Amino acid sequence: MRSAWKWLVGDWHWPAAALFAAGALIALFPLLAGVAGLPLAVVFLQLPLYMLHPWEEHAGDRFRWYVNRVVGGGREVLTPATTFWINALGVWGVDLAALYAAWLAGPPAGLAAGYLAVVNALLHLGPAIRRREYNPGLVTALVLLLPGGSWCVAVAGGTAGWPAHAAGLAVAVALHLAIVAHVVRRLARRVSSVA
Repeated sequence: MRSAWKWLVGDWHWPAAALFAAGALIALFPLLAGVAGLPLAVVFLQLPLYMLHPWEEHAGDRFRWYVNRVVGGGREVLTPATTFWINALGVWGVDLAALYAAWLAGPPAGLAAGYLAVVNALLHLGPAIRRREYNPGLVTALVLLLPGGSWCVAVAGGTAGWPAHAAGLAVAVALHLAIVAHVVRRLARRVSSVA
């Protein structure tokens, strides 16, 4: 187990592993759409789309270094382990849970997956506009996550009422707020330890 952790996180191979897995999952999309229907398939599609995104965002540890430089002022506010777990559990785990919820309770139960992609894309776009600079993950956020997530929200949530949309959006916002809170807490600790 320790050698797998070293390979994935220590040697930073998880973005490439995610890219490979995403390709295999996307190949299943037409089959799933034919068997389970498009609404469930677009919920499923959020997982591989969100696995393609880390290639641009995290290959070469770009995003973590960017956040540590821009937000942390050179202090480590995102560690390698935290960055991995945010993606593995906080994104892919949520997408997988949304897929199972959609399968068990109907596509609107999986709206969190679509909203997670849309919120992430907007959180890449906002700082890019404000700072007038590229941030790692911006291109795939705009080319994959924003249209893919919006498609999911439209198709899986087409017959859903506002409570289902509000619940999906709330999950996506809460996850991103938890990440921001973690970064702010680590930054506060780093600043206070220097003072």
